[in-house]
Amino acid sequence: MENQQDVVTILTEIKGLLAQNKKTLNVEDLAQHTGLSKSKIYKLTQQKLIPMGNNPHIRQKFFDKDTIDARLLVNSDFA
Repeated sequence: MENQQDVVTILTEIKGLLAQNKKTLNVEDLAQHTGLSKSKIYKLTQQKLIPMGNNPHIRQKFFDKDTIDARLLVNSDFA
């Protein structure tokens, strides 16, 4: 049983590492990446403080990881 838990832990860590390599993030990915809540992210997008792309066909917001990282380094409005 403990071995199964170890495998699950390792797979979770691998999943997190793979997510760090993504260039385009959705709201859930962005929340994990920044530590912000999804609610805060939606509020910031409404205030146009986070640059995003929007695909109206699937009603999902997308964010460029590099742009977000650059904004986090210089902009305190995210906090």
